[in-house]
Amino acid sequence: MATAQVGVVILGAGPAGLVLGNLLLERGIDCVILERRSRAAVEGRARAGFLAAHSVRVLTEHGLAAGLMARGKTHTTCLFRSDRGEFTLDYGKLGQGEAHTVYPQQELVRDLVAEYLRRGGEIRFGAEAAAVTEGTVRVRGGADVTGRYVAGCDGHRGTGRAALTARGVRTARRDHGVSWLAVLAAAPPSLEAVGYALHERGFAGHMARTATVTRYYLQCPRGTDPADWSEDRIWDELVTRMRAAEFGPLREGAVLEKTVVDLRSDVLAVPGAGRLWLAGDAAGLISPSAAKGANLAVLQAESLARALEAALAQDDRTGLARYAADCLPRVWRAHEFSHWMSGLLHGPVGADDEARYTRELQYARLESLRTSRAHQDFFAENYTGI
Repeated sequence: MATAQVGVVILGAGPAGLVLGNLLLERGIDCVILERRSRAAVEGRARAGFLAAHSVRVLTEHGLAAGLMARGKTHTTCLFRSDRGEFTLDYGKLGQGEAHTVYPQQELVRDLVAEYLRRGGEIRFGAEAAAVTEGTVRVRGGADVTGRYVAGCDGHRGTGRAALTARGVRTARRDHGVSWLAVLAAAPPSLEAVGYALHERGFAGHMARTATVTRYYLQCPRGTDPADWSEDRIWDELVTRMRAAEFGPLREGAVLEKTVVDLRSDVLAVPGAGRLWLAGDAAGLISPSAAKGANLAVLQAESLARALEAALAQDDRTGLARYAADCLPRVWRAHEFSHWMSGLLHGPVGADDEARYTRELQYARLESLRTSRAHQDFFAENYTGI
């Protein structure tokens, strides 16, 4: 038996679903969020932490930014290292002059959940969507939920995307052929800035999260088992690739989490139809090389909230028809820059002639970024923008 109909059923309590839910409640639209995981799992999952100026604006304008304003850290520089030296790029003084706000995603999610509940919204944790038919969501082991619209914000493997692609919606996709060992360490940041290290053994990255926690990345072979990487091995490899002997020691600490991320990207040709519309990773998965995922989710949630408000309050579906046209150009621009960043950061591992040639091209890109103001402005505009 289905429950009473609501305005919008939202699948997924990640940034896309929670921002969308808060914006809908602000507009007086009733909604329910279905999340297959527990609240503790949702609020404890460590993910991205880079919020662009556009995302901060959206969150601030809609009363969702108290936590990030109180505890977030503004970043305006990034650092590059290689065997050719080190340089810092102050992107906050270039391009549009915008900054990033570093705020761990799990803290943002906690803020968004609390505000959604404070506004009277309903979240059903442990409610796994098994199928979507028109506006009805079949919940595994529970009562069906019906809405005038369904918003699939449950990721690229979620039920929302599966229901849409079953209708024949095409997907453009790319496997970048690169994997990262993502490490979360109980260690203070070792650099003032985000750090990107190019090394013949593979890329290494340093991303501050809080005063006591740092995210590191290590390029690794596809199929790597995180269990094969001991804490000592991780730190030894980071010290080598970050060139600590040359540029200064790393501040080490216990490894809290280690997972392998395969860098893949895809975009649905159309992010919705009829009564089902997607946002966030459900609409398109972007590689993490330029930290665009959460920011695209906020952008899409803002656009979809406007479109759904018009459709529900005025029976005007023009906004839904334009949702793809409004979002896809920005999505593809973010993907283009993410792909460009992947090429900059990931050289071949090896010493054969082809590897040396490709690595020299990589260093040529880096040298152009170090010396060319036009190149720096391009980088700054795309690095901070959506």
